[in-house]
Amino acid sequence: MKIIADSSTLYSPQEGKELGITIIPVSVAINGETYKDYEEIQSEELLRMIESGGVPTSSQPAIGEVMEAFEEAGEEEILMLSIADGLSGAYQNAVGAGNCMEHNGHIHIMDTKTLAGPHRYLVQKAMRLREEGFHIEEIKKALYKSIESSVSFVIPVDFNFLKRSGRLTPMAAKVGALIKIVPVLTQTADKKRIQPFVIKRSVRKAVEAIISHLKELKVDENYLISVGHAGTYEKAVEILGQIREQFASTSIEILQLSPALITHGGPGCITIQAIRK
Repeated sequence: MKIIADSSTLYSPQEGKELGITIIPVSVAINGETYKDYEEIQSEELLRMIESGGVPTSSQPAIGEVMEAFEEAGEEEILMLSIADGLSGAYQNAVGAGNCMEHNGHIHIMDTKTLAGPHRYLVQKAMRLREEGFHIEEIKKALYKSIESSVSFVIPVDFNFLKRSGRLTPMAAKVGALIKIVPVLTQTADKKRIQPFVIKRSVRKAVEAIISHLKELKVDENYLISVGHAGTYEKAVEILGQIREQFASTSIEILQLSPALITHGGPGCITIQAIRK
């Protein structure tokens, strides 16, 4: 079975090769040039470009790139784990690519309904189950259980990125920056869009609100919590410590966000995500 995903997993194409999977990079455009995640641009490079005044955008892998990955797998069973439909056009592109293949009964495309940490975990789980000899339908069933449990929060810093993405009106962005509020965004119930979750006056208070919600969801040692950051590792470590105080038996990891994901959350943003193992 061939596992295919995109760089929303925070894996590079090279890391994918080393793991025996295929990672298709998302593209980032800035300063008139287009770069592929992890191949032609790294997160630190993008952050420097943004600091110098660059305004980035991202685009999902083209149908042709996905078709090429499908063709390389030959007649082998293919499991494509796509970033959340609605948050990106990658899932629809993958479905379109599959439909373009002459024989596609062996191609299985899953909407992970998530990105970053949980997306990465789903790939890891698929690899583990593949190695244990599970059939692809058994793997899909196991992955669906984790997918439905995932939850994601974003704490942005640069209100301009929210304004450009349409998540915040220009006036709200201006007022928010002036009074130093800390908004938290989360996915809608269908996991297809992003909506406001809560607004606090400090990051610590924002994290407390997220922790409270995770407790309501009964997150425990059977979950993985991921703290993602866009160039603010020290802040991520501090937040991890705050979360650890309340979830001592839960696995918690820190991940640096990919260039493409930074184009949406902005420099300095923090993501807090959880998924059932």
